[in-house]
Amino acid sequence: MNQNIDASLVAGNHKPCAGYQAENFLWEVRDRVGIVTLNRPERKNPLTFASYAELRDLFQRLRYADDVKAIVVHGAGDNFCSGGDVHEIIGPLIGLKAPELLMFTRMTGDLVKAMRHCPQPIVASIDGVCAGAGAIIAMASDLRLGTSRSKTAFLFNRVGLAGCDMGACNMLPRIIGQGRASELLYTGRSLGGDEALAWGFFNRVCAPESVLSEAVKLANDLAHGPTFANGLTKTMLHQEWNMGIDEAIESEAQVQALCMLTEDFGRAYHAFAAKQKPVFEGN
Repeated sequence: MNQNIDASLVAGNHKPCAGYQAENFLWEVRDRVGIVTLNRPERKNPLTFASYAELRDLFQRLRYADDVKAIVVHGAGDNFCSGGDVHEIIGPLIGLKAPELLMFTRMTGDLVKAMRHCPQPIVASIDGVCAGAGAIIAMASDLRLGTSRSKTAFLFNRVGLAGCDMGACNMLPRIIGQGRASELLYTGRSLGGDEALAWGFFNRVCAPESVLSEAVKLANDLAHGPTFANGLTKTMLHQEWNMGIDEAIESEAQVQALCMLTEDFGRAYHAFAAKQKPVFEGN
């Protein structure tokens, strides 16, 4: 780090997450990779009001983490996430009035916003059940590794709700196409792992016993790459949804010029000239 940077600027914008102690899921950092484990395997890892809020807060905090360069999200046991807990979320929602219901739906949407705005690429490791809000978390990740036996379902329709939940009507068509997204959101049917790969929802299908290790390896590769540039790639993938082509090309020109000022760009050139593999440092 540049020693000439004002310490108060660093203190306000660099907040390590390696020592973060999660209360509603497991969190650890391995060699620049943060790993979120949804940890209620006896119930297929459902979410609660508390876990929604803590996940939102963690991903917001990760915007300022200088010790985490990529993230893996997975579920304990043989399932990813069964969505909102029927008894701890769905039941209590029945008795709430509009202001409190809107507070809940905004909180769940803020989790997706936080995932999309943190600069670290997020890799979802998906096995077994991936339903409801679990499917949304998978959708909001940058890369998705699944298994043939996984079943992904945007099942809001099946509980009397609209498919437009937590950004699904915006993001899902961009991943798999309008027609396919419409089918999943209107019917709530499960998308098997091999079909998810064919449709482009999964980037790769792995064996159940290796899907997590493959996801961690992919995240580790990203975490040791040009992470400043990777963060800008994620930002532009998100921002360019709302741009015309001319705006996008100009924005990418500005971003690429900025990346050319980094030391990683110079490291890559010198390594290439020496016929060596570059060692990136994210600056």
